[in-house]
Amino acid sequence: MKKLLFGLLAMGLVFPLQSQIIKTEELSEVVVYATNYKYLNSIDAKEEASIPVEMLRRKVAAFDVKESEFYQDDYDFYNISFYIPEGKILAAYDKDGKIIRTVERFKDINLPNSVKVSVLDRYPGWTISKDVYYVTYHDKSGVNKKYKLKLENGSKTIRVKLDENGVFY
Repeated sequence: MKKLLFGLLAMGLVFPLQSQIIKTEELSEVVVYATNYKYLNSIDAKEEASIPVEMLRRKVAAFDVKESEFYQDDYDFYNISFYIPEGKILAAYDKDGKIIRTVERFKDINLPNSVKVSVLDRYPGWTISKDVYYVTYHDKSGVNKKYKLKLENGSKTIRVKLDENGVFY
């Protein structure tokens, strides 16, 4: 009985030790590259954009047109629309998945401090009741950012337009 018990104990210790042998495999090399880094770098502002705006821009940059269900080699570019409750982005991609141009429109977002300070300096006592943020991006000509604001002071309302630096036009 002792031999049987020692035999079972020995097998109980030996078998788990053999299962601990780890096989190593060499994995293939992976290359990671950002196709639309130029879009993200040129759209970035000195101040952080509103969180929903930033999230949608990252989705636009990460979208792979070649993996989409409507991709065909015949077309030179693709227009894709991205929507969230705060706004939308219409992006044009070339057949390689690079962003050629975008048109963006967002409502009631967090405004940059430069815009807030400019409005406060020029229109003291007025409050911003509505705002619309427009952005156009083109890979060759760059970025154009505009803010359209509706200001209220009691029963009076005015509409103003500013650029990203808070300059009225």
